Amino acid sequence: MRSHKHSFTIALTGISRALLLRDRMLGRLRPVVEGAGPEAWVERHRIVSGGNVLDAVWVRPMAGPVRAVVLVCHGICETVEHWVPVQQLLAAHGAASLVFDYSGYGRSSGRIEAAQCERDAIAGFEFLEGLAPGAPIAVLGFSLGSGIAAAVMRRVRASRLVLCAGFTSFRAAAHSVGIPVWLATLIPPLWRAEESLQGCSLPILVVHGERDRIFPVKMGTELAACCGAETILVPNLKHAEPYYHPQAEYWGPIVRWIEG
Repeated sequence: MRSHKHSFTIALTGISRALLLRDRMLGRLRPVVEGAGPEAWVERHRIVSGGNVLDAVWVRPMAGPVRAVVLVCHGICETVEHWVPVQQLLAAHGAASLVFDYSGYGRSSGRIEAAQCERDAIAGFEFLEGLAPGAPIAVLGFSLGSGIAAAVMRRVRASRLVLCAGFTSFRAAAHSVGIPVWLATLIPPLWRAEESLQGCSLPILVVHGERDRIFPVKMGTELAACCGAETILVPNLKHAEPYYHPQAEYWGPIVRWIEG
């Protein structure tokens, strides 16, 4: 198990930092500008998670009622700077959102570990409860974050769960991106959705892009089947496009579903 943890930390640290450097060079990260915008109020926060401090961004609508509140667990190569445009679009649809960076990501202290990612998600949820007291809070996991979000469902008081561009298990995800099956013993048996969500009574939505080549549609279908989820298949959409190029056609139905 110790070797599993070690390989997990090395692999995720290397992959996340390499892809983040690529996105910085391509100008894909947006600066977090706090304060009032045309439709959204943006605040940066620090969240304590065990001995670590997480970087987080809270975005809420400027006008009109807050129709939904959501915690976002992002993917492997992302930081809060990737997600502000999505949060602003969510705010335009009446949803307030908190996105945080896992330990070892972006400005968050600590190092990347599977169990710590889960603790970070729980800390983020509890912090969000203070920002939106009394409001139902949905949890949304994107890509890697889908496994983390599902894994913490028994430990938070979520109202709904959304799994976007998700996977059935971490091993299945690793094989899908090209890790040979014969190396399976090096991949920790983490984040198995069927096990994480067994007996879960919350409404669950699975959203998948039709042109996702990282986790193909078949995986999204299997994910929905294993947890009895509703599904939305988005035509002509690749894996990372929902946050690289956020569109109302993708995020609007998610907000409406969270509203119930």
